[in-house]
Amino acid sequence: MDALKELKRELSTIQDLLSAAAVLEWDQSTYMPAGGAPARGRQIALLGRLAHEQRTKPRMGELFAELSSVADADSVDGALVRRAHRHWRRASRVPSALMHEIREHAAKTYIAWASARAADDFAAIRPYLEKNVALSRRYADCFPDAEHVADPFIDEHDPGMTTASVRALFDALRVELVPIADALMNAPPPDQSFLQDASKFPADRQLAFAEYMARALGYDFDRGRQDLTHHPFMIRFAAGDIRITTRIGATPLESLFGTIHETGHALYEQQVDDAFDGGPLGEGTSAGVHESQSRLWENLVGRSRPFWDHFYPELQRTFPEALGEVPVEGFHRAINRVRRSLVRVEADEVTYNLHVMLRFDLETRMLEGELAVADLPDAWNARMESDLGLRPPSNALGCMQDVHWYSTTVGGTFQGYTIGNLMSGQFFAAARRALPGLDAQIGEGEFAPLRGWLAEHVHQHGARYLPAELVERATGAPLSSDDFLAYLRTKYGALYDLAL
Repeated sequence: MDALKELKRELSTIQDLLSAAAVLEWDQSTYMPAGGAPARGRQIALLGRLAHEQRTKPRMGELFAELSSVADADSVDGALVRRAHRHWRRASRVPSALMHEIREHAAKTYIAWASARAADDFAAIRPYLEKNVALSRRYADCFPDAEHVADPFIDEHDPGMTTASVRALFDALRVELVPIADALMNAPPPDQSFLQDASKFPADRQLAFAEYMARALGYDFDRGRQDLTHHPFMIRFAAGDIRITTRIGATPLESLFGTIHETGHALYEQQVDDAFDGGPLGEGTSAGVHESQSRLWENLVGRSRPFWDHFYPELQRTFPEALGEVPVEGFHRAINRVRRSLVRVEADEVTYNLHVMLRFDLETRMLEGELAVADLPDAWNARMESDLGLRPPSNALGCMQDVHWYSTTVGGTFQGYTIGNLMSGQFFAAARRALPGLDAQIGEGEFAPLRGWLAEHVHQHGARYLPAELVERATGAPLSSDDFLAYLRTKYGALYDLAL
């Protein structure tokens, strides 16, 4: 098996190059001064080009040919060869020079976006986004057998999915979801007035409580850290270095639930089998599965009543001026308020998927050439008004609010959020069946049983299994929206006293 050993060495080199680039990207998003942007773009692009050239050199193709029998095996090594071979086939279609150009432009665009968003200046970011769309189309052109221009991006992030299958999934979900959302948005809302006075939520206490929550959920700070950024994210450099970020808002909700969300991502990565580190199996298997873990912890756990029966007294002690006289029931209802909102990351879990569908449709239209970047603000605003009854007062709260189109290729970056929501409902329902005392455990602040179930059925496998296979192995059924919709109807029907 000398060929397998050689492949693993080659894959480790590729991973080290990508991890080095990731360190630079993390620094760019946290501490790097704006003046470092031009050089940082070159540095990230160089490492990306070296990794791409390493992945696509002729010897890699020879190794995969020698290891064809291993690839057919139902084993860890078989999964490793299959995933690496899949990466090689994709990378071999894309010229190294194009990947270099994409990475360098993405680094420059991120810095330009951070500045333009703060100034609400779409004109400043427009040429960057136009070039990004053009580069994305050139990338898609490398896959002439794809049925749709967005398919290469979707398959990269959520293997096995296509534009057609995502559209079908979203269309079916909208039929069930829109009546639920409409009923809740039009119902008398719970009181949130006690969350509105920013002076009662000092930033230092928000950050301290967010870190306290991450520790309580099980995030290992000996193998990670939390820092501030413009748009929160989790990033993995190695099994022993998995970091999260957050941002501070006017109330503790953004930092609190943002941190729980990124902690969910990090718990997934921290519980991947250490034997997979340094190779393509040592990461989450797809964007959708990854998002299922962040949304499970943020919403199904973090917005549940048992969770706050345990943690609310500490939150009251942290913010006594705002919450000292507010009962847990009132707080729980407030953090689960369903309302029309402009910002995706602040949206409730009922309307959240409408935000995702809007973005998926707009990015697909930009790739198709049907929507010009110059027309994006108007298209965004019209769709927001149609779907959520709101018109953004600024582009910073509209088409510039998310980092995705301004930090990577355009396409395939949003559908995973809704796929992840559906998976979160399915995984949590399976965990609840296996752990009859789960709600009581959450109410005691005891998360080891849930972490253990997720580690056994989802996390430890890293990228060994394709998403559809992982879901069926963990839950005993193929991906479905049934558990997620049942969860919404049960929870919000009780909170709002409605038959949903």
